[in-house]
Amino acid sequence: MDRRLVLAGFAATLVAAASRAASGGEPRRIPVVARKFVFIPREITVRRGESVVLEFTAPEVVMGFFAPQLGLRALIVPGEVAKVPFTADKVGRFDFLCDVFCGDGHEGMNGQLIVQA
Repeated sequence: MDRRLVLAGFAATLVAAASRAASGGEPRRIPVVARKFVFIPREITVRRGESVVLEFTAPEVVMGFFAPQLGLRALIVPGEVAKVPFTADKVGRFDFLCDVFCGDGHEGMNGQLIVQA
């Protein structure tokens, strides 16, 4: 079989899968770890109209996630996955923070959710 044909078929499969995901298929899952005193990743980028599920874990102590401009909140309990589904409907940079006191350094625990057009 011609190698170009195989590669073209593979590329078409990838494009179809991406198209399904973008057109209302399964939401993209984004793992986020809440550690003392940082979110990993600290910046999360999504596209407007994209459906995602933020999946938070906390290996140390109870943490919180709060994105006030987007109306998103979660309690993150060690040993559990806190799932926050949402569809980004406006473009911009939106701050998020830990809203459960987790120790000295808590006040600097924040990040940004970036929604691109």
